[in-house]
Amino acid sequence: MDYFEFYELPRQFSLDEKALKRKYLQMSKRFHPDFHSLSSEKEQEEALEKSTLNNKAYKVLKAFDSRLRYILELHGLLQEGQNAALPQAFLMEMMEINETIMELQFDFDAQAYQTILADIQAFEKKLKENIKQAIEAYDLAQSKENQLLEPVLDYHYKRKYLARIKENLKKIEEMG
Repeated sequence: MDYFEFYELPRQFSLDEKALKRKYLQMSKRFHPDFHSLSSEKEQEEALEKSTLNNKAYKVLKAFDSRLRYILELHGLLQEGQNAALPQAFLMEMMEINETIMELQFDFDAQAYQTILADIQAFEKKLKENIKQAIEAYDLAQSKENQLLEPVLDYHYKRKYLARIKENLKKIEEMG
């Protein structure tokens, strides 16, 4: 079941988080297994399934990045284990960051580490700014047209790449 349908909310990136939480709490009360302990075995099983669905749906929809990934999956643009080729311009921008990371592996410098971390955070902020228009267009149109989601998909893959860089940086910091 589509998590947005489950909560009777529009399929949007910019979701009303208060409405989401309200729906989650309503469903938690309605389907919590403890409230169905005297019900038939079938009803208990259904309540447990709905309760599990409720928890899973809320976990996915409450955070922007997981909601973004979910919408892309609903449109068939993301499949498990699928990796897309990143644009050459992006990879060129990342080259300097990757070179600095390699240097940090051999000779850790706390100041260089903080600088590269700040650069990555600034880059992430810029990426998010760049997809605002695409997100607004999708939210307004609630379209089934995947072309509106192409910049969002591009953003997703770039964020994934940056997340790996940040993981590597964290390991380097721990070792340094």
